[in-house]
Amino acid sequence: MRAPTDGPTENTFRIQYQSRLYELPYTLVRSDRRSCSISIDPDGAVTVRVPLRISEKEVNRLLIEKRLWIIKKYLETEKRRAEQPVSDLTDAQRAALTQRYIAAAKEYFPKRVEHYIRSTGGSYKRISIRDQKTRWGSCSGRGTLSFNWRLMLAPPAVLDYVVVHELCHLTYMDHSAAFWDKVGSVYPDYRAARQWLKDHGHELTL
Repeated sequence: MRAPTDGPTENTFRIQYQSRLYELPYTLVRSDRRSCSISIDPDGAVTVRVPLRISEKEVNRLLIEKRLWIIKKYLETEKRRAEQPVSDLTDAQRAALTQRYIAAAKEYFPKRVEHYIRSTGGSYKRISIRDQKTRWGSCSGRGTLSFNWRLMLAPPAVLDYVVVHELCHLTYMDHSAAFWDKVGSVYPDYRAARQWLKDHGHELTL
């Protein structure tokens, strides 16, 4: 058995599903965490996050236990990507349009933050607009709120949900029941917005 390392490693997991053998590449990330998690981003990339000292045998056991969930989510992602309309923008046009959306996001997000922080409470230091592949927003322990510019392509109600979500992390840096109660008290329809992102987030692209 190889000694665990802190850096991400690339691996391949074989899954037999409906008479077909799939060889799925995945990234194994070891960090100072207590639990294991598996995620699949809109591009179909599989990431497995585990505690530092977990053995390869335990990682393999986790993959085997979750194999049906992994392959079903992977195939759902592949289907969505195949159905996604092909853009006729040139690379130069896409780059220019992206910069316009980013500029608009830098103006718009602070306004929505100021609108909702009156209800959520807390304080932040700065707002960052980013182009993350797997996250719509984040809140750091130092008070930095980060938002994905692609939310400018989403319905306004969905963008507002993400703003409220991250603002509530200024008070609760977790996803506890208290956190969701806080989100719901400020944005009662958050479940619908959250589901919309799960169903249509992959469509937010130029």
